Amino acid sequence: MIRSEDAMTSPAPTTTPAQPPLGSKIAILLGVGAAVGLFFYFDLGQFLSLEALKQNRDQLLAFTEAHYALAVGLFILAYIVVTGLSLPGAVILTLAGGFLFGSVLGTLFVNVGATTGATLAFLAARYLLRDWVERKFGKWLEPVQQGFAENAFNYLMTLRLIPLFPFFVINLVSGLTRMSVGTYVAATALGIIPGSFVYAYAGRQLGTINSLKEIASPNVIGAFVLLGLLALVPTVYKRVRGAQ
Repeated sequence: MIRSEDAMTSPAPTTTPAQPPLGSKIAILLGVGAAVGLFFYFDLGQFLSLEALKQNRDQLLAFTEAHYALAVGLFILAYIVVTGLSLPGAVILTLAGGFLFGSVLGTLFVNVGATTGATLAFLAARYLLRDWVERKFGKWLEPVQQGFAENAFNYLMTLRLIPLFPFFVINLVSGLTRMSVGTYVAATALGIIPGSFVYAYAGRQLGTINSLKEIASPNVIGAFVLLGLLALVPTVYKRVRGAQ
């Protein structure tokens, strides 16, 4: 049951959320910019590739078996950083999670990291990067906000299930809407479970995977589309009832 206050009644916020002090805002932005710059300067993305994962799987597995709790903590932290800073590599991390921790626990740890990182990106867009997000992703704002105006929870669930827009774009654009943080967290945590499980399960057969395209088969994509359409059923029903 979606609470009435969570269902948005207009596509854009009527008031601008309170902004942090200018000094704090500048410090955070400099920190984020430095982290992203270091990631690309040192080409850390090379370690978040399918080839690197397969080459280092024995060492990673040995470390996980010897230091399980530490491995879980580092994995979740890495996922938070990658997702929160909108860096490439989340798919590879999900494969690694399935390989190292199993399909179920891997999905759980991915969900914690991805949801936390996505929420940080959501909050950053709302309180720190509003003007930049509007300039950078303005073309996506109108359709996303129109969908949120109907039913924020179900529409975000659909966007998580069906990749109509890049994951990081949804994180940022959602921050410019009136959606509550609680609704955002709940819809994100539930919506990413199917996709996370598919890639975590595939990670168990890491040695047989030669391309990420092998995982996202037409049948898998079709299943995601059906799940996404099911998430829209309450919104469609509400619209039909309103038209009667």
